[in-house]
Amino acid sequence: MDDFSTFCLPNPNLEEVTAEYATLQQELELALANPDVSDETLRAVVSKWDGVRRRIESWSNLVEIRFNQETNDPDYKAAQDYRDEISPKLTELNVGIQKMLVETPLRPRLEAIFGAHAFKLWEVQNSTFDPCIHDDLVQESKLVSRYNELTAAAKIEFQGEEFNLSSISKFEEHADRDVRYGASRAMWQWYAANRAELDQIYGELVSIRHGIAQKLGYDSFIELAYRRMSRTDYDADDVARYREEVREHVVPLCREIHRTQEETLNLEDLMFWDEGLFDSAGNPAPLGTYEAQIEMAQRMFNDMNVELGQFFQLMCEKNLLDLKIRPWKAGGGFCSSLPNEELPFIFANFNGSKGDVEVFTHEMGHAFQCYSSFDGAALLEHVWPTYEACEIHSMSLEFLTWPHMEMFFGEAAERFRRIHLLTSILFLPYGVAVDHYQHAIFAEPDATPERRHAIWQEMERLYLPDTNYGDLPHVSTGGRWQQKRHIYMSPFYYIDYTLAQCCALQFWVRSEREFATAMQDYVDLCKRGGTMPFSGLVDSAGLKNPFKPGSLKDVVQQAREYLKL
Repeated sequence: MDDFSTFCLPNPNLEEVTAEYATLQQELELALANPDVSDETLRAVVSKWDGVRRRIESWSNLVEIRFNQETNDPDYKAAQDYRDEISPKLTELNVGIQKMLVETPLRPRLEAIFGAHAFKLWEVQNSTFDPCIHDDLVQESKLVSRYNELTAAAKIEFQGEEFNLSSISKFEEHADRDVRYGASRAMWQWYAANRAELDQIYGELVSIRHGIAQKLGYDSFIELAYRRMSRTDYDADDVARYREEVREHVVPLCREIHRTQEETLNLEDLMFWDEGLFDSAGNPAPLGTYEAQIEMAQRMFNDMNVELGQFFQLMCEKNLLDLKIRPWKAGGGFCSSLPNEELPFIFANFNGSKGDVEVFTHEMGHAFQCYSSFDGAALLEHVWPTYEACEIHSMSLEFLTWPHMEMFFGEAAERFRRIHLLTSILFLPYGVAVDHYQHAIFAEPDATPERRHAIWQEMERLYLPDTNYGDLPHVSTGGRWQQKRHIYMSPFYYIDYTLAQCCALQFWVRSEREFATAMQDYVDLCKRGGTMPFSGLVDSAGLKNPFKPGSLKDVVQQAREYLKL
């Protein structure tokens, strides 16, 4: 691939793919039935299957990227619908192969060739699918797309201009309090106007997901969700204990931060629309044009690490960055990949705020890890680790770029670093609130929309006790959760950001003491990709596991010292 902007892949023909898998299955059966089969033959058969997966996943990811780039394009929408329709069948075909691999008496030999972790992942993934849920999965995907389309199409009038949900968020950091309030009110009025549809979409998603879990033999969607997330080394009890650690050690620090904000901003009461501002002069914004920022990023990555610099140059040359806001472009940011090309892709929505730098460095962390892991990856499972481990790479790179922030913020660089650390700490209670909310929702799958909004308010009392929405529409009655795309689109993902943040903060501390060592440890971790589960990767990098007592306490103490709190 020379240029992503013109890159395309044909839609796979389901009948042809099914026939291809039938041939693969026959070849694998013959190999596994022969006790004297050579390692070379086993490697060749499994690698052939992996090649088919890479080809199809490249197409699937490309379809998703194009739809997010232009949600109003009828061709991209049709391709997305086709992808949603055939994805369950493709999953069924892969599960068929995976079951053969995990159940064969030759599994110890296969594990010696490919590593044991992939087989544990396949065992978990196999338990999340059965042909009886095919239609439910199609409907689930369509509802997720409906939410994505609805939010991408948002048009918000403010100060005589029209904004979408991504572009209006820049006013959260505006120095003028009336502007912050007005923009926040305009945005949440959109959510209030669309509350009924947002409630309906989520209600149907909860019902479908709960129904899928029951069809697969689970009591609730919670256990199934953990398996969908490929969590092999911790469970809901571990996460519940971790959330309690956040309440004990982080929530009190966040309350101190809010009091400091009130003093800094000279406010009698810190309101919700004030929480994004940490300086009375306004939060620092990146300098220069978009083109200048890309040039600065190239210089930064060149200076940080040779491999990182070469990688970013490749991303630019092949147009693997889509960072500017456009009408009908989906919100948020993400990193995807094209396994057949062994290349990642970054999607974001720059709006002129400091968040542009944070989101960009975050997604670059994902992309660099992905690219680093393709080299020598015998299986797709070796490229991306499980999600919470993925987020270590992204969040850590945010901190590792700190020494170069003068490029982007000039004299305001230290203000940016302080605010970045503050927001990283403040994020933890919100992140666990989102996670706890989903556990509570699927414990009551028949709850009414009103009850779901009330449950969110319970979470706020536990983790966000200082939040004051005043007279803002929607959020003042428990609707803030509907802004979080992950709740609709990637259930039970969000806790992963908080687990990774604990690890990223440890990388920050290490980089403050010895940057070269921290950077090399980071690059080495990226190259390990998905060869180990979360705990193994954390241990391999010399980090403290967030599930172990004391990890948060140490991070909080180190943050207090830096922030002089």
